[in-house]
Amino acid sequence: MQYIQKALVLDGSAMDRSLMRIAHEIIEHNDSDAGLRFVGIRRRGVPLAKQIAEYVKKFSGAEAPVGELDITLYRDDLTELSDQATVNTSELSFGVSGRPVVLVDDVIYTGRTARAAIDAVIKQGRPSSIQLAVLIDRGHRELPIRPDYVGKNIPTSRHELIAVRIPPIDQKKEVAILEQK
Repeated sequence: MQYIQKALVLDGSAMDRSLMRIAHEIIEHNDSDAGLRFVGIRRRGVPLAKQIAEYVKKFSGAEAPVGELDITLYRDDLTELSDQATVNTSELSFGVSGRPVVLVDDVIYTGRTARAAIDAVIKQGRPSSIQLAVLIDRGHRELPIRPDYVGKNIPTSRHELIAVRIPPIDQKKEVAILEQK
């Protein structure tokens, strides 16, 4: 299936403002000495988590480590994706037990990726809380999962896609709605 860009929703500066707002909300919601941890869900959740952590440090002075989470083996649709899963390793160089963990992803849609990420984090230990930050909430949830921090709500049809583009994965920094050609 081929898709064409229907609309540009956020440019780079609008994305930065959304991430700054999320960082402020995280600071307001969490105690500065609680040992906050950020965990980016591969792929685009990782650079977003790093940016949010940088803003948290800039605005509060609190430094929080950022890890990467590969949720491939925790997905409930693994057999639908391919016959053989490609598994990357998660990179959590810190413990999560007793600490607040902020999961970061680019888009929340059905909630299945978030559920898989929660399972993967809990396998690493027992955090004091797990919070979810997403740049885009496009609706259409299949599971009762709601993000704590949202950059922008973008109602979409099930036939549209949200494309988050962010360096170093992509050449541009933007969010667009794509539709089938």
